[in-house]
Amino acid sequence: MSQWVDVAAEGDIFEGAAIGVAVGGHDIAVYKTEAGEVFATHNICSHADARLCDGFLEGHEIECPYHQGRFDIRNGAATLEPCVEAIRSYPVKVDGGRVWVEID
Repeated sequence: MSQWVDVAAEGDIFEGAAIGVAVGGHDIAVYKTEAGEVFATHNICSHADARLCDGFLEGHEIECPYHQGRFDIRNGAATLEPCVEAIRSYPVKVDGGRVWVEID
């Protein structure tokens, strides 16, 4: 069963950056693009176990801090090698200045 979980204040996430949150046994990266859009994915790179919240966010792609592979933060797709396996993405909503992520 899935549920919406309050993970952060929207103001705690700077535009063009990410934060890491631990929720219900899930390690999640929450991103805010330069355009102010908010997305969430699994926080661990599928290639080398790096924390993606420590990577570089450019547009809709997060670059892994270890080997510069990339993922699309909108859907978790691997977009640049050496990352070839997608990561999980999570539905996100912003309500009342809070960021909510749907987890199961």
